[in-house]
Amino acid sequence: MSEPVNLVMGPGVELGEDVEIGANVVIHAGTKIGDGCVLQDNIVLGKQPRLGSRSTSKTAPLDPLVLGEGVAVCTGSVIYAGTTIGDHVIIGDLASVRERCTIGERTVIGRGTCVENEVVIGARNSIQSNCYITRASVLEDDVFIAPCVSTTNDNFMGRTDKRHELLKGPTIRRGARVGGGVVLLPGVEVGEEAFIAAGALVTKDVPAAKIVAGLPARVWRDVPAEELLDGDAR
Repeated sequence: MSEPVNLVMGPGVELGEDVEIGANVVIHAGTKIGDGCVLQDNIVLGKQPRLGSRSTSKTAPLDPLVLGEGVAVCTGSVIYAGTTIGDHVIIGDLASVRERCTIGERTVIGRGTCVENEVVIGARNSIQSNCYITRASVLEDDVFIAPCVSTTNDNFMGRTDKRHELLKGPTIRRGARVGGGVVLLPGVEVGEEAFIAAGALVTKDVPAAKIVAGLPARVWRDVPAEELLDGDAR
């Protein structure tokens, strides 16, 4: 590893073998970085959250950030403490991943995408540029999220205490595909292998292996059998 320029590294950081570090990188205390990771210019790893006075997020101490083997964190990205990133994940330029998240192996987080806190993302997902993955969302394995998708988790939009117990992001099951510019409302479940057409507004659960479209989204037809990952998911 060549000598990085303007590297700021806190105490207790664990660096694996053959880690490539760009300029102006900040690695906060305790962060664990696996072998073969690529850390590009102007990134921040292991950041502690700064919560607002009315935030409903947990304030308990966070475990260190963990990056698996072969992770690439691209220019300008920020990943918080308390998160675990699986092997060979790519975090695109200017992306943000908040605390208490898990991201499975070989997932790609696109440029400018924001993954909020307490999100679970499985393996081999493709989340394209400029998406918003809200707090308390779940994305299972082999999910595709097209650019500019927005997810939501709060039907009360910050008012009344009732929201605290009901706050929940969408659950997107294995192999589902979500088209560009789709909006998913709080707590909806997208079934396995479902296909949501671009621009749809998803207000209720989407059945497995169905194509939905429209405002609000309605079932159109079945996903063709040849497009299913491994046979009929219904």
